[in-house]
Amino acid sequence: MSDEEQTPAKAGPQPEEIRFFGTTWVDHGGHYALRRAGLAVGALAAAVAACFVLRFAYEGLQIADVGGVVDVLVVVMFAVCSAIAFGKTWEGFLRRPADPAREESLRSLKAIGFIGSLLAYAARCLVEAPGEKLHRTEYETAVQQYEKRRATRAGNPSTRKKPKRT
Repeated sequence: MSDEEQTPAKAGPQPEEIRFFGTTWVDHGGHYALRRAGLAVGALAAAVAACFVLRFAYEGLQIADVGGVVDVLVVVMFAVCSAIAFGKTWEGFLRRPADPAREESLRSLKAIGFIGSLLAYAARCLVEAPGEKLHRTEYETAVQQYEKRRATRAGNPSTRKKPKRT
């Protein structure tokens, strides 16, 4: 028998999994702190590597001698896109997007500013699992609503005492 068949399903709402953390964010078990630290270091390392790649691309523009205006535009474009990507990524950890279509339209901008997204992920890992606050709020609300509904029910009809017949 597998583990899923041996353990009965818990009644009520189940916590949503967070990438790299699963459901360990609920009780902070399963090397939660070590995962957070590792992901923060990994995201920072990826951001540093990305900066080196962008530096090589910028040097390629200088070798091509495309001109000062293009050099400035490229630097400003990556800086602005990274700042916007940082803000949108950080905001995504705190609340669900109000307009998913708008978030979809910003995907290319976030891809250009991927360094900002990596930095936001690393910074959030220092505080908590990215998205933990949002998931915890939603989970606790769902549990409260479930308990409230469960308390107002009459219970299992088969366990009720039956009135004696006379």
